[in-house]
Amino acid sequence: MLTVERAIDLKDWEGKELGASAWVEITQSDIDDFARITGDDNWIHVDVGRARSDMPDGRTIAHGLFVLSLVPALQRQIFQVRQRGRGFNYGYDRVRFISPVQVGRRVRVRQTLVEAGAHDKGTRLVIDATIEIEGAERPAILARNIVLIEDR
Repeated sequence: MLTVERAIDLKDWEGKELGASAWVEITQSDIDDFARITGDDNWIHVDVGRARSDMPDGRTIAHGLFVLSLVPALQRQIFQVRQRGRGFNYGYDRVRFISPVQVGRRVRVRQTLVEAGAHDKGTRLVIDATIEIEGAERPAILARNIVLIEDR
């Protein structure tokens, strides 16, 4: 894990890969919970029986937004800022859902720092996140994340 004292110290990593998280398995229970919370209960996500007959490889697929929502938790395995205040997700730019993630597959996040700049309250980070699927040539998602980390 990359560890820096202050968020602005990440400036030295602009244009460089920060690292990758551990692999995490996508379970049907996780998919079902996300469907219940969001109301997105499309059969391709939650109907295991129908997926057996109507989906490629006979498996349900995770919601793209569910997979994207894993980024904040998995990012904690990639870098750490010791002297920091609050962190805020400003949003995502250019999110692309490239490949579906089937239930039972494992994913991880790989991040590259695009920019680290001073902000009135701390440091604004622009980070490219690639959500990879274990054993797949193409990623699940490509996204640009904007984060503000306040100074302590």
